[in-house]
Amino acid sequence: MRAVLGVLLTAGLLVGAVPAAAVDQQEPVVVCSLADQRLTEVSGLVADGERWYAINDGGTKSVVYVLRRDCAVEKTITGPTDPYDVEDLARTPDGTFWLADTGDNDKKRDTVALIALTPAGKSKLYRLTYPDGPHDTEALLVDRANVPYLITKNPLGTADIYRPTAELASPGPTALQHVGQLRLTSTNTPGGPVTGLVGSVLVTGAASMADGSVVAVRTYTEAYLWAVPNGDLLAALASEPVRVPLPNEQQGEAIAFEPDGSLVSASEGAGTPVRIVSGAAALVAPEPPPVTETPAPQAAGGNGEAGAGEQDGDGLPTLPAIGLTVVIIGGSLLFLRRRRRRG
Repeated sequence: MRAVLGVLLTAGLLVGAVPAAAVDQQEPVVVCSLADQRLTEVSGLVADGERWYAINDGGTKSVVYVLRRDCAVEKTITGPTDPYDVEDLARTPDGTFWLADTGDNDKKRDTVALIALTPAGKSKLYRLTYPDGPHDTEALLVDRANVPYLITKNPLGTADIYRPTAELASPGPTALQHVGQLRLTSTNTPGGPVTGLVGSVLVTGAASMADGSVVAVRTYTEAYLWAVPNGDLLAALASEPVRVPLPNEQQGEAIAFEPDGSLVSASEGAGTPVRIVSGAAALVAPEPPPVTETPAPQAAGGNGEAGAGEQDGDGLPTLPAIGLTVVIIGGSLLFLRRRRRRG
């Protein structure tokens, strides 16, 4: 996070619309259940191949729970910073945990924050301000340059993307800028706390492979995966993702990648399972270039035209425009409103 930011976009970018089809994959497999009574609101997750690291939604302390692979709590890492509403978790290569204190169900916060928590329990607060008023945000991504991206939660399926305009300052605030939108369309995957189609478009978490090569954004019922081959996160999000259904989770908000590319998901709720989709990252691995054959010589007397494919004017592919279905959400949104956070 503290690395000097590169050149930042000064204008918003429409990242893309996401009606991606699901691909053939292994079904999510239950590994264990979160029986510890301290883990009833798991909303953020990180994996390192040996342990899982989880945070609860909300809370009065900066706490990361270190879990064994049987879901038992091995220990906790606790920092002195008192958060408002923690919603997601990321980890940078130096081992620092980044807690996204960005929840704002009532949209009344003047600032949100990132909390840096070291394995030794030292914490540091970095306040952030949106350029266009409060947002409820539950997803955090960190790119290869350690630049954080916040992705908002919107019941109409248009998730706004923000990142800092400068290097993070403590306590701040550092201004955020709007750099894109991620447009989601509803699916029929069952699960989540909301009946109907709304839950399938509400962004509830995000994750990145440790090397930044693949990222995921999740809703209550789906995970969307993108390859990031050159480290350009926004460019990657402009491409078509792979959709991985995560059906029948009670309130799925936590997601992580194992080093081998397996996708780990977890839900809020007492005794909910931790599930794994093996090899998920490979679903978006770059494909090898196609093998081309040398065309046969044209017979004499032909028209001499080569069968060249058509391109648009500048030779680049164009992103198809896809309409966003407006979902009538009615009283279902009331179900999502959790208890009011402290002022």
